[in-house]
Amino acid sequence: MNAPSELNHEEVLRIKLEVLKRQHRDLDDAIAALQERATGDALQLQRLKKQKLVLKDQIARIEDELTPDIIA
Repeated sequence: MNAPSELNHEEVLRIKLEVLKRQHRDLDDAIAALQERATGDALQLQRLKKQKLVLKDQIARIEDELTPDIIA
C-alpha cells in the first residue's frame, strides 16, 4: 500500500488535469479581457489562443488515459 505522502499514477494525472483545466480557464479569461480592449494586441491574442489549444490537447490526452477503454 502507498505511504500517505506517495501518490499513484492516476492521482498524479488527476491533479495535473485539474491544474491544466484551471490554466485553460485562466487563458479564457485573459483572451476575453484582451478582446474587450479596443487596443488588443492581435499577436498576443494569437499566442494565447495557441497556448489554449495546447492545453486542450494535454487535457484530452490525460482524460483519455484516465478513461478505461470499453470494448463493445
